[in-house]
Amino acid sequence: MSHPITVTVPATTANIGPGFDCIGAALSLYNTLEFSPLTDTEKPHQITAEGLESDRVATDDRNLVYQAFLKFYHHINQTPPPVKIHIKLGVPLARGLGSSATAIVGGLVGANTLAGNPLTPTEIMEMAIAIEGHPDNVVPALLGGCQLSVADHNHRWQICEIPWHQDIVPVVAIPDFELSTAEARSVLPSHYTRADAIFNTAHLGLLVRGLETGQGDWLRVAMADKIHQPYRQSLIQGYDTVRQAALDAGAYELAISGAGPTLLALTDPPHTHLCVSAMREAWRGYNIGVDVRSLAIDTQGAKVT
Repeated sequence: MSHPITVTVPATTANIGPGFDCIGAALSLYNTLEFSPLTDTEKPHQITAEGLESDRVATDDRNLVYQAFLKFYHHINQTPPPVKIHIKLGVPLARGLGSSATAIVGGLVGANTLAGNPLTPTEIMEMAIAIEGHPDNVVPALLGGCQLSVADHNHRWQICEIPWHQDIVPVVAIPDFELSTAEARSVLPSHYTRADAIFNTAHLGLLVRGLETGQGDWLRVAMADKIHQPYRQSLIQGYDTVRQAALDAGAYELAISGAGPTLLALTDPPHTHLCVSAMREAWRGYNIGVDVRSLAIDTQGAKVT
């Protein structure tokens, strides 16, 4: 390693209703990771952080960026170089916006760049999925856009980009409380009925077409789900009120972003401002602080400078 590099990784929203653990989209909200040579070779690493909730970021071996960095060098059978990692946080932690995916993707992309790019983007993607455990956040964080991830019969990943119509605006409402992925998964049943499986299959197909065409009537139906959202809604105080406020303000529909508690509304440009205001006021009625913002779909994914 001779020159510092910077890796910028977008936040993501996963599931988008019926697409549980297989669909996700990159958003215009970012974490930035700076990798620099560490001249004091007695230290294997030096990790610092700034920005949103930076005091909660581990700065020792537990740091997820550094763990991914180490796993990359172990994978290519090389000794990891001493490195200084500076993290600039823009993605809230434990809110359902893929903060862990940004750390994993950023650590792998940073390590690959410093090592001279011995791995292809596909190999980086496969490593990221293996570390995260599922593809819905790490794939769009790496590639950008809206991505559907499907494992074939040989357990290889087939990635299909889903066109996102320019008139569909994602609005995220990020409350001032957390919901861990482990807690959100603990409430899910171990088995589902055939009817629920058919329901989600049909709605996922309609969601893909709705996102591609911007057809609002399709999106209003397509974001319904019977796999995860009915079980997770009770973990998010004010869910029904915020959803109804978004619908009354003109949103097509609302879904839990990732594991929550962030809520994602899809709307059109004329209703964006109304949707933002309505969701903010609905959650404030519960004395819950909330950051509501309209975003865009990031089309580039992880970028190196």
